[in-house]
Amino acid sequence: MLVLGPLLRYVDDTSATIWVETAGAATVTVTAGEQSASARTFAAHGHHYALLEVTGLPPGTRTEYAVAVDGVRVWPSNDPELAEFPPSVIPTLEPGKPLRLAFGSCRVSVGHDAEGNAEFGVDALRAYALFMAGRTTSRSDDDERWPDLVLFLGDQVYADETSPKMREFIEQRRDPEQAPWWELKDYEEYAHLYALAWCDPANRWLLSTLPSAMIFDDHDIRDDWNTSWSWKQRMAATDWWHDRIVGGLGSYWVYQHLGNLAPEDRATDELWQRITSYDGDGELDITAPLDALAEGADREPDCYRWSFARDFDTQARLVVIDSRAARVLEPDRRSMLDDAELAWVDEHLQGDVDHLIVGTSLPFLLAPGLHHIESFSESIAEGAWGAPGRWLGERARQQADLEHWAAFQQGFRDVAGMVLEVASGKRGRPPRTITFLSGDVHHSYVAEAWPRHGVVASRVLQAVCSPIRNPLPAPMRGFIDIASRRGTGKLGRVLSLAGRVTLEPLRWAVTQGPWYDNNLAVLELDPAGMRMWWVAGEEVDGRPELPVLKRVATVDPVG
Repeated sequence: MLVLGPLLRYVDDTSATIWVETAGAATVTVTAGEQSASARTFAAHGHHYALLEVTGLPPGTRTEYAVAVDGVRVWPSNDPELAEFPPSVIPTLEPGKPLRLAFGSCRVSVGHDAEGNAEFGVDALRAYALFMAGRTTSRSDDDERWPDLVLFLGDQVYADETSPKMREFIEQRRDPEQAPWWELKDYEEYAHLYALAWCDPANRWLLSTLPSAMIFDDHDIRDDWNTSWSWKQRMAATDWWHDRIVGGLGSYWVYQHLGNLAPEDRATDELWQRITSYDGDGELDITAPLDALAEGADREPDCYRWSFARDFDTQARLVVIDSRAARVLEPDRRSMLDDAELAWVDEHLQGDVDHLIVGTSLPFLLAPGLHHIESFSESIAEGAWGAPGRWLGERARQQADLEHWAAFQQGFRDVAGMVLEVASGKRGRPPRTITFLSGDVHHSYVAEAWPRHGVVASRVLQAVCSPIRNPLPAPMRGFIDIASRRGTGKLGRVLSLAGRVTLEPLRWAVTQGPWYDNNLAVLELDPAGMRMWWVAGEEVDGRPELPVLKRVATVDPVG
């Protein structure tokens, strides 16, 4: 029996990676055209998984596939709700074809009825799925064709803000009046949370036929995860945090991280090697080594890398950076990226591609006003105003979520320096565009950056798509509107100067936005360079379960 999936993960021009969760130990087989792959499941905390690599597929084709568990076909499913959707396919990349990449972040898992939409709005991912399945229409002016890939930029699940269905599950297991209350406790609860996030028929079908890549953000673990040393020490002092972080990172490795990797990269992972080399009787149980991996990754961030990268011919390179788990938070040293992670980023931010795309859950370029507030907060929290400033700065960054790249100035400057070297041709042929893709902030916008001194050959952009489904409270929208204005940025710079923050190597401005819809964005490379647009779901005719797709914003070709 299939519990969850199939999820179509890494796909290139001739191969595909497919992930499933099954009800028990089994042999899983995927058949796509004339090609097939089989693998035994592995177990973690009583759950059973398989990750299969189908090879030998024709480039640039859409091949229907089926999944069998112990010889019994389980996908396509006989579930009447799933039977309404087209067959799942593997769309291999076509060499030389311009890349089309969808992206977004922040999606809660609640019902898609009138009540759920009234509280959280229409799920933009589900609206996109219904349109792509041919079950609804689009009010967009342009043809919405399939993306080659969707990149989820954090908060795929909310471990700290749980839905009614998740709370029902928690209440069946333990007393929610005891810590960690209605938040997630361990791996078992994470497994149920992922099932809730991915079980809706429309989204399940979409994830079975649209290749996906993912990176975590704070709510995948807990709000403000790794904000500062004092935050981390406060969590470590509780009697529940250990199980939470181990369960969160361990489940992330199984449900999200493995499928991000190309087969050759996955082959270097020691735990994956243990799975693929196992030839014993029965099913391999990786619970103990998985927990050890998660515990070690939290204790010593440089012992495991969650970031990943891939090239799409010479037209584009995608570099996805972990901006959460790789942080250094020691009292005498604070950095967004540890030394090993920074060296990895330095290695992968190179030219000789037409477009360099950098995925990071937290926006690299906030609205300038917000950026300067955060850099000021970090500066005084680290001692620029003495002891009173330390207390004030620490309190401000924990209470107001001031923990983006701007609040890790050294890491911001390090990466900005790399970007300027790429853009100026010091790291090979400069790309036409260098574009940061991000989420997290529950509003969407586009910003453009320039070097503070001199000129560069590449256009440097920040594109944010957030949320997919979790709208920003109305009172915050006015604040964001004001913070996005150029005049506010100048005032913020005065504030950061008061905190003794030196000038950044970049200057930038918000050029489009902000907008606040639940939406999914699409980036498409074309001969003119690149264009982007944001789409959302809209209820019509009193049918919340069948929203139509509408265009929210369009960014003209850039290059």
